Amino acid sequence: MKKAKVTNPVIPLDYPDPDVIRVGEVYYMVSTTMYFFPGCEILRSIDLINWEHASFVFDSLDGTESQKLENGKNIYGQGMWAATFRYHKGTFYILFAANDTHKTYLYTSDIIEGPWKKQTVRGFYHDASLLFDEDDRVYIVYGNTDIYLTELTSDLSGPKPDGIDRCIISEKDNPNLGYEGAHVYKLNGYYYVFLIHSKPDKWMRVQACFMSNSLEGEFKGEDILIDDRGLKGQGVAQGGIVDTPDGDWYSIMFQDTGAVGRLPVLTSMSFENDFPVIGKNKKIPKEVYVDRVNDKHPYRPLVDGDDFKTLYDTPYGLKPCWQFNHEPQENGYTINTEEGLFELRNTSIECSLIQAHNTLTQRMLYPYSSAEVRVDGRLLEEGDVAGLCAFQSAYGVIALTKERDKYYVVMRSRKTENNVGDIEHGRVEVAGPVVKLKLTADFREGRDRCEFYYKTDQSYTKLGIEHHLTFTLDFFTGCRYGLFNYATQRKGGTVKFSEFTYLQ
Repeated sequence: MKKAKVTNPVIPLDYPDPDVIRVGEVYYMVSTTMYFFPGCEILRSIDLINWEHASFVFDSLDGTESQKLENGKNIYGQGMWAATFRYHKGTFYILFAANDTHKTYLYTSDIIEGPWKKQTVRGFYHDASLLFDEDDRVYIVYGNTDIYLTELTSDLSGPKPDGIDRCIISEKDNPNLGYEGAHVYKLNGYYYVFLIHSKPDKWMRVQACFMSNSLEGEFKGEDILIDDRGLKGQGVAQGGIVDTPDGDWYSIMFQDTGAVGRLPVLTSMSFENDFPVIGKNKKIPKEVYVDRVNDKHPYRPLVDGDDFKTLYDTPYGLKPCWQFNHEPQENGYTINTEEGLFELRNTSIECSLIQAHNTLTQRMLYPYSSAEVRVDGRLLEEGDVAGLCAFQSAYGVIALTKERDKYYVVMRSRKTENNVGDIEHGRVEVAGPVVKLKLTADFREGRDRCEFYYKTDQSYTKLGIEHHLTFTLDFFTGCRYGLFNYATQRKGGTVKFSEFTYLQ
């Protein structure tokens, strides 16, 4: 079979902490979605190179005030992290812990599209990985610094009384990051635990692996990948492994890539004396190849424009490339398919992009992209701010606002280090309430910057500054495009978005 060359990152979008499985000839991948809803997105591929949306696992988690952006609360930097993905005896299993509720959730389904049945597992299991052994016993490996192996009951409701429960690996003296991000497998009679940690002398993600011929025996291992692919110490690590129908092995891990987020990297893998080997000398080869599948499957893009004229079979009726910032207020938005409008109505006074309900987001594409949208503000209330943003902690916006019955386009941004809200860098009065807004994002060679434009007639005009974007731990996700509306004085104002264009 002919080979296809992989260009890494294999998915140039923010899909961190990937876990990947194969069922028959189809690959599935899950990644961390944190505070975005619907959550826990699953991707599908036939060749490990091209990926498309397959399913969302949940549209609501626990409906807490924080998850719904109520009373000034939020779950930025929290929510669902690092799911484990398994297929066992005809059932899909996804398990993850949520860092805001400190609960562990298990979702199961017979088909990838769902519906997914929800239950909780007693205990909080950080970066957990499930193992179904041949004797129908099930285990979970999890932890940070200390890595534990715990046997679960057959229904996965919690730890099994008198079952195995032991610390198998420990790294207490690492000043940067001790072992975490567990992925456990049983292959050819051996148990393997893949882990991420940092080099102790400087920050850099490193992938390690430990193995044992018994769950009660000693796990021995070492670092198996120490590589930043030339990105200034931003190591590739934490992810799943998967074999092809022909028996070749690959791993998908993520790499920090600045403000755009953590991007999946695909690399081949082999076993020497039963121990996993990635690339050569613990480096990812510059050229990675997979079998070329003679497949005419029309992959749907993971980011896309939208005319808002179609309702989709997704939890909220939107194209699967869209996610809300937190669980949305369903009385605060409308998809007007007859006119091709996404309408946002302010149901509360929030005075901040961060606490704005129903901000609709898409991932930004690496290494660069831009988005534009038509904004109709005829139904805005005094003081409303509505428009297009680079959505992250250090956000930037280009927006239409109404003040004293006049309309202005403003460009504002926030620097996380001052934590005093946003700063206005540009303002222009416009003749009417309908404008087109545009945002460009450039992540090439670490530029991590965006620029903002508006148009009322035939051409775009730049407004404000070139805004620097940055990846910060308080949000912990890559920058996204966002459509937003928030009220600063009174409720009820509505903005109508249309003609959203995503330019690559």
